[in-house]
Amino acid sequence: MAEEPEETVGPPEEAAPSEAEDSTASEAAAPTDEQAPEQTEDVGPDAAAEAPAEDTAPAPAAAAPAEPAAPVTPKERRRVRRAAKARPARKAMTPEERQAERESERRRKAQIRRTRRVRVREKARTARAQTPAQAPVEAREHAPGQQKTRRGVVVSDKAAKTITVKIDVAHRHPRYEKIVRVSRTLHAHDENDEAHVGDTVIVRESRPLSRTKRWRLVEVVQRAE
Repeated sequence: MAEEPEETVGPPEEAAPSEAEDSTASEAAAPTDEQAPEQTEDVGPDAAAEAPAEDTAPAPAAAAPAEPAAPVTPKERRRVRRAAKARPARKAMTPEERQAERESERRRKAQIRRTRRVRVREKARTARAQTPAQAPVEAREHAPGQQKTRRGVVVSDKAAKTITVKIDVAHRHPRYEKIVRVSRTLHAHDENDEAHVGDTVIVRESRPLSRTKRWRLVEVVQRAE
């Protein structure tokens, strides 16, 4: 039986590239005759026009419509107005600084009042100097007034020395032009109890004679039938 030769262990030898692999690499690197004209083909304006729409850049999307503003309530409008009118926040001050500020403000206002008083006095003095002197007004002599007189019908004579007289008054309404009839009663003093119920009498205004009597009987015009 023949002995097998011993295998020596060593670094593997690099395999030499085969001729088939070299030819494939050279063909991939060099362009073929069929591919060369396609790469060097000139693109004219006609070709660009005939190009499909897919090659062109996509048109920008239309802008989305703006959302309507939310309605502002009256309460919010008032809050905005108040915030605009609000005074800016004051810086922190010590009690002494606040007192000094108050005193300066009082002095400023006092000066304004003083200036205004001087201006008013000067204006009044000038007006008096320009007004001519007037003669003193003579006191009017006192003249007795004229008492009112009314005519009415006696409706009651039960009280002693007192009669109740009803007075009817008719006048035209100032706006509606309608005749309005109004009646009122008054108490008159009858010293001799001359008038009775149903009589037509004339009474005259006088000084207060009692709590309710301000009139006095003058004469009886017509007796009751």
